[in-house]
Amino acid sequence: MSLIPGHKAPDFKLKNTSGEDVTLSEEVKDKEVVLLFFPLAYSSVCTDELCSVRDDMNKYNKTGAKVLGISIDSFFTLKEFKQAKELNFELLSDFNRTTAFAYGCLYDDFFGMKGVAKRAAFVVGKDMKIKYAQVLEKASDLPDFDAVQQALS
Repeated sequence: MSLIPGHKAPDFKLKNTSGEDVTLSEEVKDKEVVLLFFPLAYSSVCTDELCSVRDDMNKYNKTGAKVLGISIDSFFTLKEFKQAKELNFELLSDFNRTTAFAYGCLYDDFFGMKGVAKRAAFVVGKDMKIKYAQVLEKASDLPDFDAVQQALS
């Protein structure tokens, strides 16, 4: 299923790097949320992407948005990745792949691995409606961060 702007965002409850539950419907109560799905922690493109978001966090802070990175990695792995790369935003584990499936961003086959999240970006408004959606087929491509920022304006 393809989610497009105007669709209601699927709610989720995922573990953060401290093992605590994070629910989208709670996160959007007071701010817009940027969801960044990425294939795998520590892979080169994912590291470059998330470090660039880290370095541009002031842009997201100016709009009052919250950034949530989501991958199928365990929250234990994401905790180490977040610390190693000094990421200044929340990472969430979709280990059971339910959220990536609901958002239509799972690879059938990713270098022989089944059910790895595609790189994708969504902006979810306080009304739980999707304001921006981009699901990339090539893992080497990066989301259009200018378009994400425009959706937040």
